[in-house]
Amino acid sequence: MSARLTWFKSSYSDQVGGDCVEIAALPQAIHIRDSKLELRERGPRLNVPPKTWGTFIAELRASSAERPL
Repeated sequence: MSARLTWFKSSYSDQVGGDCVEIAALPQAIHIRDSKLELRERGPRLNVPPKTWGTFIAELRASSAERPL
């Protein structure tokens, strides 16, 4: 991967290691990883097209509007 990724932690993640999800967005893909992993820079990550990510986020918003967290 040639582009340097800038990772952002989910606002639902806490600062003591619980439920930590991070994303990095590039025009061609959204990268998702578990930030709790010690080897997170080399660890597994999920890559999805931006359109798929947008659909996922829209579905989350719709479901949380029906059933608040």
